[in-house]
Amino acid sequence: MAGAASMASNFAMPSAIAAPCPDAEVIFARGTMEAPGVGDTGEAFVNSLRANVGAKSVEVYPVDYPATTDFPTAVQGIADARAHIMATAANCPDTKMVLGGFSQGAAVIGFVTASVVPDGVSVADVPAPMPPEVADHVAAVALFGKPSPRFMRVLNNPSVVVGPYYAAKAIDLCVDNDLVCDPQGRSFGVHTEYAGTGLVNQGAAFAASKLQDEWAQDAARQPLTATLVGTGPSQPSRVAPPVQPAQHMGPAPQNLPGPAPAHSPAAPAPVAPAPIAPLA
Repeated sequence: MAGAASMASNFAMPSAIAAPCPDAEVIFARGTMEAPGVGDTGEAFVNSLRANVGAKSVEVYPVDYPATTDFPTAVQGIADARAHIMATAANCPDTKMVLGGFSQGAAVIGFVTASVVPDGVSVADVPAPMPPEVADHVAAVALFGKPSPRFMRVLNNPSVVVGPYYAAKAIDLCVDNDLVCDPQGRSFGVHTEYAGTGLVNQGAAFAASKLQDEWAQDAARQPLTATLVGTGPSQPSRVAPPVQPAQHMGPAPQNLPGPAPAHSPAAPAPVAPAPIAPLA
């Protein structure tokens, strides 16, 4: 599409893109204080997703950011995820992306999908929203333990809202009583239980269904190809030459209404001489 070309020319592409391009790629942001990578929740999500999509190739990109309790540094994750998403859309347009995040990482991914800069945030302090056409390359968004508006207010940060171009393909999962994501939650202990409660598998099944829908739509758009079925080796197809119309020297006679053609008269029969009466 035209958007992919403009993205390639107008934006830097710092993230390496593997060749050949995978069928799907998970861009996942880990939670606070997890080791670099995708974290425990992210790893469980990727494993479950791969099990759901069978032979399709699934690559993983861990969002590069500090993931510390210095929450303003989450902006680094927003910038890194945004750059990689746009690079993938431009360089691998057929790859379907799945965006995911846990805890602080869920906030990072949520802000990445935003169509506007949140109120109270300076546009000079955060990356600009991605162009709308990038959403066409994202099949699903899976967020685990996304900080609630109450939790974000405590941190003096705006609420995390998934943007309108991604909302229909997003799932937002929260363990009951999780202090981070449940507005009435009181427990930090359950915040690490997303794999054990089955919510990771639920998120993976949701993302897999969105991927399968995208792949089915792509297959339906492919041109139909004829295949020869036989028991022996395939033979080149032979196409009979087109039949040429019969050549006529003139118009074919037709039975048309009208007077019958005139016939030549028959030759007159010889006239015998009249008998001569005898003289008296």
